Amino acid sequence: MMWYGPQMSHTETYAVRLGDRGRLVLPAELRRRAGLEEGQELVLSYEGGVVRMVTRADLATAGKGMFADTAPGRNLADELIAGRRAEASRE
Repeated sequence: MMWYGPQMSHTETYAVRLGDRGRLVLPAELRRRAGLEEGQELVLSYEGGVVRMVTRADLATAGKGMFADTAPGRNLADELIAGRRAEASRE
């Protein structure tokens, strides 16, 4: 299995120090390159020893269209509730 991909060849690294109360200061160059501005909300995730950061807006945009292929008029919440009720009645 190949773990190295083309995107890794352009990885930038920045040294930061964990500060008071767990605060991180992101270097100005990183903020500029990532298009981050003061006050933006960020979402951090942790998986396999890697911390990833994405803006809340980018996360919402990535999720847009996730259910775009859902038929018009179809209500996924109602389907979920009906499925749960059917499971409960079988128990």
